Amino acid sequence: MVKELRERTQAGMSDCKAALVEAEGDMEKAIEIIQKKGLAKSVKRAGAAATEGEVRALVFASGKAGVMVEVNSQTDFVARNDSFVAFVGDLLQVASKTTPGANLSEQPMGSGKTVEETRAELSGTIGENIQVRRWERFDAQGPGLVHSYVHMGGKIGVLIEVGTESDAAASHEAVVRFADDTAMQIAAMSAQFLDRSQVPADTLEKQGEIFLALMQKEKEEGTLKAPEASWPKIIEGKKSKWCTEVCLLEQESIIVPGSSIAKLLEQLSKDVGSPVSIRRFTRFERGEGISKKSDDFAAEVAKMAGA
Repeated sequence: MVKELRERTQAGMSDCKAALVEAEGDMEKAIEIIQKKGLAKSVKRAGAAATEGEVRALVFASGKAGVMVEVNSQTDFVARNDSFVAFVGDLLQVASKTTPGANLSEQPMGSGKTVEETRAELSGTIGENIQVRRWERFDAQGPGLVHSYVHMGGKIGVLIEVGTESDAAASHEAVVRFADDTAMQIAAMSAQFLDRSQVPADTLEKQGEIFLALMQKEKEEGTLKAPEASWPKIIEGKKSKWCTEVCLLEQESIIVPGSSIAKLLEQLSKDVGSPVSIRRFTRFERGEGISKKSDDFAAEVAKMAGA
């Protein structure tokens, strides 16, 4: 747990241990403690170092639906194995014929065996743990298009649905380009929500608590001069800034610096001559949230213990 907390926050080992003790083993609470003490250099949304495997996506020729899967392996070597690569491709085809929300592992494959049976057989043949971790399917909820983007050879994948008023508008070159650019934006900038309305109230409240704790720490250190009466306004400003970092429509475009995604969407609607919107998106990062054993970590612990 100390290892996972360190990888998620980049805080020191002793600080992580102390936070876990204070949080009574609750990982998320320990992260909050680290953040409130200003010890987190960064906080990863998911757990520890990524495992190997592949994220792969497929959009139907009609552009009206798309699927994405993540299959994990223990090593990069196996992820490049022909049998593993073929399995991911076959799984994607099964997903393209499966209803959203269904248990993909129970679906039949071309061999007549289920996905789970085929996975277990492949795992036994290769001699390494292989897991079908998650999948997603988007079916267009009206005129528009579903688009996918896969980055770094299967490390990150994105599915996005862009809505238009007509199928003709959906095929507009500018709309297709916007869908591709925005999928890359999501991959690169790790957007969590479409806009502020999707941010849960408790999530925003928790961020406020973190900012308050950091300000209290700065006051104790003598680095914060703002009077406490002004803190609520400052915290609201910090929460607003945080929203611009995690909400897609408020993020600054990596393609057109200086413009937010919302502004680009507004201009696109004018260029096309009818409203264009982003209905939804999902982002998979390979191995996100899965702990992975590190031989160096054991050596580091021994060294710190004086062994």
